[in-house]
Amino acid sequence: MVVLMLALTLAVPLRTYISQRSDAAQVAAERQVLEEELRKLQGQNARFDDPAYIEALARERLRYVKPGETPFQVQLPGDYKEPEKKQEKETPLTGPWYRDLWQTISEPPVVPETTTPAPMPLAPIEPEEQGVPTG
Repeated sequence: MVVLMLALTLAVPLRTYISQRSDAAQVAAERQVLEEELRKLQGQNARFDDPAYIEALARERLRYVKPGETPFQVQLPGDYKEPEKKQEKETPLTGPWYRDLWQTISEPPVVPETTTPAPMPLAPIEPEEQGVPTG
């Protein structure tokens, strides 16, 4: 009887100890992931402190040019596709006006699957003397 009482007395603290150890291991793994993410973000922050990096991003994403430079846009044949014309079929409304009105607001409209729009061809940009972003 004494051994049984001793086993029951030690079972609860032993279970708590084991669960806390697994929780501590989980928190340690999460901490490593967060520290790695912090290092990546600090590196990215250091890059944004560099004016040359900011200028390169502005040139690439916003297509900024310096005064006196001539910007060119390369257009490859076959890149442009004529967008398809979609015809929507309207459901005929029959019945009293209030029933038709209720159907138009209670039933969601059928939305066709969207496709990515084809990029529009761009003409070369002529630099202006005023208003040209310098990046």
